[in-house]
Amino acid sequence: MKTSFSIAKKDFQAYFNSPVAYVVLGVFLLILGYLFFSTLFLSGFASMRSFFTATCVLLVIFAPAISMRLISEEKKTGTIEQLLTLPIKTYEIVLGKFLASLGIISVGLLFTTPYAISLSFLIKSDASLDYGPIIGGYIGLLLIASVFLSISLFASSLTKNQIVAFIIGLVACFFFYFIDKFAILMPAVIGKILQYLSVDYHFANIAKGVLDSRDLIFYFSIILLALILTDRSLNKDKQ
Repeated sequence: MKTSFSIAKKDFQAYFNSPVAYVVLGVFLLILGYLFFSTLFLSGFASMRSFFTATCVLLVIFAPAISMRLISEEKKTGTIEQLLTLPIKTYEIVLGKFLASLGIISVGLLFTTPYAISLSFLIKSDASLDYGPIIGGYIGLLLIASVFLSISLFASSLTKNQIVAFIIGLVACFFFYFIDKFAILMPAVIGKILQYLSVDYHFANIAKGVLDSRDLIFYFSIILLALILTDRSLNKDKQ
């Protein structure tokens, strides 16, 4: 873990040493800010449900944008070969890069927490804000972000081209978010399978403040599988 954290720290700092991080996170926060306040005043309810839904959709795009360069750029510049020759395991490299990308997303989500605080000022004096769904919503966002980042990291390990990595990651994230929307068009058995494969379907309970072990197992299984595939992809380059 010490090696993985060192790699994560290096990539995290390198990301924020370039203007790309500030542009990506700036656009991310501007869009979320607009969506939060516009839906809040239109609905008239002090709720973050619409905000969480919008954030999930944005993560479909922004997770691949953040992860696309983590391995593909190193492949292009040749630094990945130097990294693979060091006396460290490939899974340590994969885990480090995954933690770096998760750290970047976490910074973005951290800057949205004032939205939740602002809701408390909109509640009537004789009522109180229910923080359970809000906490659950943020936990759910971190889990969905982890799924998308791990998938996008695998996409980044498949090519030297960042644009290609972004497109592969985008398609894969799109699949795992929107697949349940097509369940109604399929036979009941296939529809249930498609529904289960959707990260949005599992997010519904967590957004209510309910942490179901079945939902957590689903998220962690996808994350683990994607990281294992990334590790195998790097091992092929090492051989």
